[in-house]
Amino acid sequence: MRALSPWTGTGLKHEVDRLFERFFEAPWAELPVMGAWSPALDVIEGKEAVTVKAELPGVEAKDIAVSLEGDVLTIKGEKDQKKEEKDERQHRVERSWGAFMRSVRLPAPADGSKVTATFKNGVITITLPKAPGAKGTTIPVKAE
Repeated sequence: MRALSPWTGTGLKHEVDRLFERFFEAPWAELPVMGAWSPALDVIEGKEAVTVKAELPGVEAKDIAVSLEGDVLTIKGEKDQKKEEKDERQHRVERSWGAFMRSVRLPAPADGSKVTATFKNGVITITLPKAPGAKGTTIPVKAE
């Protein structure tokens, strides 16, 4: 049936759009990913802070390490593999496991002494308050 339907080229258009979106991303957006798998993450810049959220399903809070060096935030840890029982036979294994490390360059300098991290429902949320100079200042303009 597919041979009878006309080709619209929408798949190709979507791929070209994705290519151009990635081309214009900020250079600080991605650093190399290391490990057996890579958690998805979001970086959100607000007026007062930068927030990083990463999906870490199946990872225990005790197995996560977060560090900040300069303007690079690193999240690393490990997710254990479920051991196969003697009377079980696995037919499909798609879930990722093993060590991971994800680093991201922050869009603004952060005050490292005020960083907080919370872990709930498999999502780690790291809040990095901006350094005083990174918040910017408003300069009033006086009319003469």
